[in-house]
Amino acid sequence: MPPSKLVLASPRGYCAGVERAVDTVEQALEHFGAPVYVRKEIVHNRHVVRELADRGAVFVESECDVPEGSVLVLSAHGVAPEVYRNSRDRELQVLDATCPLVTKVHAEARRYARDGYTIVLVGHEGHEEVVGTMGEAPDAIRLIATVDEVDTLEVEDPERVAYITQTTLSVDETLEVIAALRRRFPAIIGPKKDDICYATQNRQNAVKALAARADLVLVIGSRNSSNSNRLVEVTRELGVPAYLVDDELAIDPAWLEGVETVGITSGASAPESLVERVIDHFRALGAEDVEFQALVDEDVHFQLPARLRSRA
Repeated sequence: MPPSKLVLASPRGYCAGVERAVDTVEQALEHFGAPVYVRKEIVHNRHVVRELADRGAVFVESECDVPEGSVLVLSAHGVAPEVYRNSRDRELQVLDATCPLVTKVHAEARRYARDGYTIVLVGHEGHEEVVGTMGEAPDAIRLIATVDEVDTLEVEDPERVAYITQTTLSVDETLEVIAALRRRFPAIIGPKKDDICYATQNRQNAVKALAARADLVLVIGSRNSSNSNRLVEVTRELGVPAYLVDDELAIDPAWLEGVETVGITSGASAPESLVERVIDHFRALGAEDVEFQALVDEDVHFQLPARLRSRA
């Protein structure tokens, strides 16, 4: 028998930073016309990237690949200072779609480095957000991801250590790493407010509540989406099977054997249209009961880049 009930987590899907980034590309295409160049993926979702490409966005690996004088959108994940310098040298019209919460972490890195601290960045090596943050103070930053790495950290002065974090990490795991840092470096300082963004926290709390009611949880998001992967991990740590799917086509029927209630959520870079497609898929299989589980209301909104606002 197919699942008979669906429970949808809320909040889920787009956060304010992702919405701003996607809107930036859409508005740039409308105001400047195609092509509009985008450095890296504007957000980590292959459906969003493909749809924007179909409308005239050209995704490039480097600002150095963009014709001089062209419009360039920087992704939500943030970039290193070198990218801005290269863009100025090529006289690019830059629209900075960096999430303001990532910009906050960059500012922290610059401040701690200026004040002579060794900075411990908790994050995943190679992630675009981490690459951008490390570019702010490459000589001062030490990157770690786990509690085990704390013991092997080498710093110039144990009394002058600060920490910052990637915005899309597991809240619980990050708190464990920070606790380990505090044990090893009692004088360590950090941001007044956690770097992990409100949307990441809210979606992890929502999926925990969802896991208590579901036999199986599906997280809609792409493989390179850090926050989506964390939702899967958080659910599995609670003993509930969970899978990351790009869309309904990725759902394996074998996962549904013996499952009555399916919990559905989506990462912060997944559009609601993908959730609707998954719901329609289960309705076609015979699921009639669809319930919405609301945890908190999100009312955060970020303005578009100034250059777009002025044109509007």
